[in-house]
Amino acid sequence: MAAGSFFALFDDIATVLDDVAVMSKVAAKKTAGVLGDDLALNAQQVTGIKAERELPVVWAVGKGSLINKAILVPAALLISAFAPWLVTPLLMLGGAYLCFEGTEKLAHKFLPSHDHDASEHVKAVADPNIDLVAYEKEKIRGAVRTDFILSAEIIAITLGIVAEASLMQQVVVMSLIAIAMTVGVYGLVAGIVKLDDLGLYLSKRGGSAVQAIGRGLVSAAPMLMKGLSVVGTIAMFMVGGGILTHGIPALHHLIEALEHTAAGVPAIGPVLGALTPTLFNIIFGILAGAVVMILVGIVSRLFRRKQPVGH
Repeated sequence: MAAGSFFALFDDIATVLDDVAVMSKVAAKKTAGVLGDDLALNAQQVTGIKAERELPVVWAVGKGSLINKAILVPAALLISAFAPWLVTPLLMLGGAYLCFEGTEKLAHKFLPSHDHDASEHVKAVADPNIDLVAYEKEKIRGAVRTDFILSAEIIAITLGIVAEASLMQQVVVMSLIAIAMTVGVYGLVAGIVKLDDLGLYLSKRGGSAVQAIGRGLVSAAPMLMKGLSVVGTIAMFMVGGGILTHGIPALHHLIEALEHTAAGVPAIGPVLGALTPTLFNIIFGILAGAVVMILVGIVSRLFRRKQPVGH
C-alpha cells in the first residue's frame, strides 16, 4: 500500500515536471524576441566604461536584474490573482518609459543643446584622473531601470502562458525563465564587451591565422558595440511602441489591417506584411517618446518655477 502510494506520488511529480518543462519551453520561445532586445540594450548601456571596469559593471547590472525579477515574479503572481486588470496599464507605463528613454538618446545625439554635454562626457571618460565612480553608478542605475521594463514584459508573457496552471507550476516556470534569461543576457553581454580583449590576446598568440582572427576581432569590436547601440535604441521604440499599440485596441486592429493590406502587395507582400507591424511600432514608439519627453520637460520647468528662491 505504502509502495503504491509512493509510486503514485512519484508519477504525479514526474507529470508536474513534464508540464513545467513544456511550459518553460513555450515561454522561452515567446520571450526570445525580448531577449534579443534586452541583449542589445544592456550591451549598449555599458559602452563608455573603462575596459577594466566593464565586467564589474555587467555583474552589478546582472545582480540588479535578478533583484528586479525577484520583485516582479511575486508581484505578477499577486496581480494576476487579485487585480489582473492592472497588468496592461502597468505594462503600458513601462512601454511609455522605454519610448521616452529612446527619444532621450536620440535627443542627446542629434539636438545641438546636448552636444556640449556629450563632449564633456567623452572627455570625462577619457581622462584617467577623473573619478568615474558616480558615472558608473549612474550607468548601472540606468541599465537596471531599463532592465526592469524588459523583465516585466518577459514575466508578463510567461504569466500569460502559465495562467491556467497551478500556483506551484506558475512559480517554478516563471522562476526558471527569470533565471535563464538573466544568466543568458548578462553572460552574452559580458562576452560582447570583452570581445576586443579576446582579439588582442589572440593577436599575440599562435600562428598567423590565429593572429589574423585576433586582429579581426579587435577591429570588429568597436563596430559591433556601435551597431548594438543603434539596435538597442531601435529596440526601445520597437518594444515600447509594441507594448503601447498592443494595449490600445484601435491601434492593434489598425496594425492587423495594415499588415493584411501589405501582405497582398504583389511580389514583396510576404516581406512587407511581416515588416509592417514592426515599422508601425517603431514609428509610434518615437512619437510616443517625443510626447512623453515634451510633457516631462514642461513639468520640470513648472516645478523649477515653483521652487522658492535659494533652493
